[in-house]
Amino acid sequence: AAQQAASASANQDQNQSSSQQQQTPTQPTAYMVTVPPNIEPGQNFPVTIEGQRMMVTCPSNARAGMSVRIVPPPPASPPTQTGTSLDRPPEQQQRSNSPRTRSATQMFEVVVPPGVRPNQPFSLIAAGQRVLVTCPSNAYPGQKIRFQLPVSHSSNKSIEPVKLSYDNERGWTRTIRVTDMKFQWVRMDDKGDIDLNERFDLKHSAYVRKLEFLEGNDPRMRTGKVGLVPASSADAVVESTVTHNKKEIVSYADIATNQGKSYDEKSQWFQEMCSQLTVDWHEGHIRLMIRRASLLQDSLHAVMSLGPNDLRKIWRFEFIGEAGIDAGGLAREWYQLITEQIFDPDNGLWLTSSGNQMRMTINPASEISCPEDHLIYFRFLGRVMGKALFDRHLVAGHMDTHMYKHILGWPITFADLEAVDDEFHNSLMVLSKMENVSMMCLDFTTTEEILGTKKSVELLENGETTEVTNDNLPEYLEANLKYRLMDRIRPQLTELLLGFFDVIPEPLLTVFDFQELELLMCGMPEIDLDDWEQHTLYTGIFENNGGLDPVCRWFWEVVREDFDQETRARLLQFVTGTSGVPSRGFAVLQGNDGNIRKFSIHGVDALQYPYPRSHTCFNRIDLPDYKSKEELKERLKVAVATSAIGFDME
Repeated sequence: AAQQAASASANQDQNQSSSQQQQTPTQPTAYMVTVPPNIEPGQNFPVTIEGQRMMVTCPSNARAGMSVRIVPPPPASPPTQTGTSLDRPPEQQQRSNSPRTRSATQMFEVVVPPGVRPNQPFSLIAAGQRVLVTCPSNAYPGQKIRFQLPVSHSSNKSIEPVKLSYDNERGWTRTIRVTDMKFQWVRMDDKGDIDLNERFDLKHSAYVRKLEFLEGNDPRMRTGKVGLVPASSADAVVESTVTHNKKEIVSYADIATNQGKSYDEKSQWFQEMCSQLTVDWHEGHIRLMIRRASLLQDSLHAVMSLGPNDLRKIWRFEFIGEAGIDAGGLAREWYQLITEQIFDPDNGLWLTSSGNQMRMTINPASEISCPEDHLIYFRFLGRVMGKALFDRHLVAGHMDTHMYKHILGWPITFADLEAVDDEFHNSLMVLSKMENVSMMCLDFTTTEEILGTKKSVELLENGETTEVTNDNLPEYLEANLKYRLMDRIRPQLTELLLGFFDVIPEPLLTVFDFQELELLMCGMPEIDLDDWEQHTLYTGIFENNGGLDPVCRWFWEVVREDFDQETRARLLQFVTGTSGVPSRGFAVLQGNDGNIRKFSIHGVDALQYPYPRSHTCFNRIDLPDYKSKEELKERLKVAVATSAIGFDME
């Protein structure tokens, strides 16, 4: 408070010397407050001054019962109204005028759960959000503690302390960390406590990418490094605010309000925020002049010559030698053509995924295929994908699921390995069930085959001399997971993420799950329901009656009559692993082995499997023989919705 007052005074003196016409600002008012009982130096305590509640940090030389002097920060000035130019492009006139979510601070009261020690985090639900709270150093189980959290309000009603209860949801959940208002992942165990197990576990362990930004030699491009860290790591966090021109345009309350909304509502909010970040036309705009014959090279040189601020300017495209005005159509065509070329396996940067023939995965050997400078293409693609998302355009390639999770900073689990390489995943599963894994004579290495040449890669230091035993098997499984989903493509992924976040502020993406991000980037698929149903196989207890079985008839009635376009796309993602539809229809739907594997409905006993399950490698859904259409609809909705969240449904 003293530093704020001194800064305010210095600014006032400077303003007076530069302009005598300004009025002398009112000196800030100081207040005396008493440090409450049990408050130690450095701890925060709440006070209310003139109806405004704020947090005060106890000075290092103060103690409980002493009076301290504080100077509250001045209230924010009302925003200045500015006129609208009539000669700006039409789309620039569409900036949202909708009011922001009004943010207020609410006091919450909670009892420290049993077994929680001082300075240990615990999780709870507050204002509809999961919150991570650190037990104060002087608190103990059973004691009541309070904390404050920004919440949104639509009225000026007084705020009362809210008492909280715990839930027993399973799975990884993104929480808001009260200490610094950053998002962090936690997993709740069966008792509702935070799972603090640090050793690798096949069912529960997860990792998230940690992206650290660094300053580069070129001011137009910052550098950085990427790694996989445990999902619950205190370092794997995301900011909950977005600042533009030194002004906060997105708060935690805005994000919390929009996280629970429908996909369409979240998409609209996201685009409104991007509109606010767009540089005004009169402050500068970009014209990209491209030769069709050199589309990729011209586009690469043009985009990579731009600085960070240029990426949020309005772009106009011109194909040299062609008559045409870019009113949106040329931009749409450019994004389509450029991403088609980048994702083309013949260019050597991306490969068709071995887990799904309709998805693309980064080529670990891209350096050999593009020896001139393969990494600049990934930085370029990251910028293109980010700019497409920023400007409401689509890209032409569906990536492996774990790539969307890396962009979002979502947890990567052992199950993600199955979608990437089913055969390799199954071999590791066999090892996990062996009584004596030493009999396999394995070490901490893996084999890579590049252009027909096999190469041994160490999974850790001295991996060639480290034998795999039952004791270190969890570490072996963990090392393989990290290598397959991160380490083998780390340089390319680093550049892709750096380019993407040159355009998109990461906090804006926290309202989406990875399936929604794919729909947002690649568009909602046009699904021919007749073609889908016509080319569906029926197995299990439905094999005899096929599509005439009552449960199968209910399934298609629900898909046609009760599911909207988004839910159908999510169902397709749930079963096949992608929202993409083959260009020649469901008759040529492929499995992970490249062979035709049609969409299939496999009948199972509802007593044994209460919820539908999917097998994306085979494009198969296990559908229980429900007793009613209503039960099928509700259980199918739950299965599709939670497939992106990671909750268990045992």
